[in-house]
Amino acid sequence: MKRAGVRTPGARVPVMLAVPALLAVAFLTLPLIGVLVRTEWGELAGHLGSPGTVRALKLSLLVSCWALGLSLFLGVPLAWLLARVPFPGKAVVRSLVLLPMVLPPTVGGVALLLAFGRRGLLGPWLESTFGITLPFHTSGAVLAATFVAMPFLVISLEGALGGLRPRYEETAASLGASPVRVFLTVTLPMVAPGLIAGAALTWARALGEFGATITFAGNLPGTTQTLPLQVYLLLQDEPEAATSVSLLLLAIAMAVLIALRGRWTGTPQDRRTRPAPSPSPEPVPAPVPAVSRNAEVGSGPEPGQPQGDAEPGESEGGAEPGPAGIAGKAGTRRWPLHAEVTGFTRLVLDADGGTTIAVVGPNGAGKTTLLRALLGLTPRAHAALRLGDTDVTGLPPHRRRVAWVPQDGALFPHLTALANTAYGLRAQGVPRAEARREARAWLDRLGVGHLAHRRPAQLSGGQAQRVALARALAARPRLLVLDEPLAALDQTTRAHVRHTLRTHLAGFGGVCLIVTHDPVEAVSLADRVLVLDEGRALQDASPTEVTRHPRSPWVARMLGRNAWPGTTTADGLALPGGGTLVAADPLSPGVEALAVIPPEAVAVHRTRPAGSPRNVWPGTVREITASGSRLRVLVTSDRVPDLVAEITPQAAAELGLADGVSVWTSVKATEATVVPL
Repeated sequence: MKRAGVRTPGARVPVMLAVPALLAVAFLTLPLIGVLVRTEWGELAGHLGSPGTVRALKLSLLVSCWALGLSLFLGVPLAWLLARVPFPGKAVVRSLVLLPMVLPPTVGGVALLLAFGRRGLLGPWLESTFGITLPFHTSGAVLAATFVAMPFLVISLEGALGGLRPRYEETAASLGASPVRVFLTVTLPMVAPGLIAGAALTWARALGEFGATITFAGNLPGTTQTLPLQVYLLLQDEPEAATSVSLLLLAIAMAVLIALRGRWTGTPQDRRTRPAPSPSPEPVPAPVPAVSRNAEVGSGPEPGQPQGDAEPGESEGGAEPGPAGIAGKAGTRRWPLHAEVTGFTRLVLDADGGTTIAVVGPNGAGKTTLLRALLGLTPRAHAALRLGDTDVTGLPPHRRRVAWVPQDGALFPHLTALANTAYGLRAQGVPRAEARREARAWLDRLGVGHLAHRRPAQLSGGQAQRVALARALAARPRLLVLDEPLAALDQTTRAHVRHTLRTHLAGFGGVCLIVTHDPVEAVSLADRVLVLDEGRALQDASPTEVTRHPRSPWVARMLGRNAWPGTTTADGLALPGGGTLVAADPLSPGVEALAVIPPEAVAVHRTRPAGSPRNVWPGTVREITASGSRLRVLVTSDRVPDLVAEITPQAAAELGLADGVSVWTSVKATEATVVPL
């Protein structure tokens, strides 16, 4: 992979661009060289050690540090507001933030004087009420430096926040963290590079402030006379000393820029991660006793679970499930679900505690919108939600007890696997030692306890998904929502994680919703399959029923079946293109319906077949793909929709099948199932 900024060997830079660029570099460099050349190096220590310079340096450091603190206190919330909250007039507010960066400093000083001076808008009130006089006082120098420097922090941090995908913060909220806790423990650590860069630039800019300070705060030695003002005075009487002090300020500025290495904008960085140890091979989950999906599990305590009936952190009879709330034990409390969803996704959903529902449908069907509505994270849909006896409709996301596992897991990159897993417990007020003990028990239970010390970048895809699942389960949820949790895994890892997930959902006292595009996941993990299309529920039935009689063309194709929509007739189905399909058990005529034909029920011939098949069509082979030990043959026809047949490689060889070969296909009437839409 070619690194950015590395010139391709042999590429020639156009002279018309190279010459002006070199002139620009010379123009920017020559003044700095001038300072270095004119500096009296033998007198440098004496100039910098003079009482006036030392006093000005101390004052500059004091003013710049106070300006940085004030900028952090005011600027960090402002940057978050601009990056995260839509509100009228945001463009105007952002322009006001940028204004001090383009405003002449002396004009900024005049504006401060007219606002906070003794005859300004607020100056008389501040003096009469609090006895505060800002002009000709150190606090005035701090105010002037903050005015011109704070925009650097706000813009840098806003860029970092804008590059941070909100799923980390939303996941933290689903684990029970309040907005303030999310901001302090997730948002700020993840935008730390942008914050540090902005803070460094703010400090450096405040240290070098001149125009606004001298205009608003004056030039009083020991009170408002900072280093830049000292340079201004020294130029009149001691130009050599002014050059030495200028060199000091230049060195400080260069040190800040070198330390930032160009990261001043605060945008997301392509950090060079340390080489992580090779991920351990995915262990096959340890065998566990088989349990009925809806039956109570044995009463023995789980690892990390205290003896007796009380859950960790709860008194006897407490309502909240601890670790055993998922692994299952006799008496685990159930949390039935009742949801009425309106908006883009419109449905009513009821499920008993311990039920797992697979949510399937084409892209844009409203699957993720449904999950986010249950979490309270989207304006596109609203869910009137009841979990057990508790109506959580009006509660914010962090108080709903709905744990979310996004498609990529969204593990917090700055925390270890153990800290990630304990995050929800700590957010709920569980003591640190107990939270870590319970989190480790969950990691052990999911087979990744030996990775507790690793950060997400050091985990494989399967390991990270298990940690994300452990984190959600450890948060003691009443509803668990998983958004394609296995989509990014390879087939072997997916099978292992699916086994682990199925095992631990067996005793979950709440409802689990899993969005998936994988028919194996839907059939093997779920008690029910909810089929969505354009925000509406097309089918809500057992996996067996959905597999046998899918009512959605998309689901039928997902299950590997041919699906033809049409209108029922006395004999079967009239297809939109003019063809017909004869079925053994037709519905009442005139009904919109779907014909489902298993690929293995489609016979392929080189000549028109004779005999019993009532559905025979000519066609052309367009594609042949392998599916396990069999081949799937796509046949197109001008009489009926595309048809997929599944045959053995031997049969394909005997028929001489290849792309473009003309064939005949046949389907027995008894093999075609017609279901109403």
